[in-house]
Amino acid sequence: MSSFLTGARALGTGFGVLVRRPKLLLLGALPALISAVLLLGSLGTLIYFSSDLVTWMTPFADGWGDLGRRALRILLGVALVGAAALLASVSFIAVTLLVGGPFYEHIAEEVEDELGLDTSDDGAGVLTQVGRGVRDSVKLVLIALVGAVVLFAVGFVPVVGQVAGVVLGALFGAWLVTLEMVGLVFARRGLGLADRRAALRRHRAATYGFGLPTYLLCLVPVLQLVVIPSAVVGGALLAHQVLGTAPRTVPQG
Repeated sequence: MSSFLTGARALGTGFGVLVRRPKLLLLGALPALISAVLLLGSLGTLIYFSSDLVTWMTPFADGWGDLGRRALRILLGVALVGAAALLASVSFIAVTLLVGGPFYEHIAEEVEDELGLDTSDDGAGVLTQVGRGVRDSVKLVLIALVGAVVLFAVGFVPVVGQVAGVVLGALFGAWLVTLEMVGLVFARRGLGLADRRAALRRHRAATYGFGLPTYLLCLVPVLQLVVIPSAVVGGALLAHQVLGTAPRTVPQG
């Protein structure tokens, strides 16, 4: 519980810091707004064309009775839109960080300087660091896609499927969110996605303490514009805690 609260406090500290720095808060909200518009627009387009899409996916049901055909297509349409919404929710932060990478790097470094934390890097050039960030963001989006497909399938399990899908979706989203948010500090030190996973596995309670409230708050429209930049700062603080006194290495045990 202590470690869980440590993760939650990192998010709270990020929010507190940015409340005192409204210019940084506004700067961090802009990429989140762009990503929200893009993802909501895509989801809205899917909903608009969902009837045609489901009909195209189920030609075998054309010869069925009216009730059976409608029931199947309504069920499939709801599941399809639900899976898309889940994918959007778990990939939202990855897309936002991809869009606003330089903004969030600046915000994190500003706060780290203010708090006296180490902002040194591994000596790689800017283009190399940006390339790492883009590659890791793409990998995280692909992981989110695979996770959404699995959770989509879980939702069809009789009786417990819907509840299990929601619970597992929240846990998966929390893990993914934390992986994304600690990435700035890890990438700056030449540590990739595998290093993040290894480090966070050793701090599961703190990971979920940070990730669960971040993920759930990001599901609230408009609030996510404040949560994302706050979580960027909180994730940087958590990364320093996870890396400990030897920030350039991650224990692999």
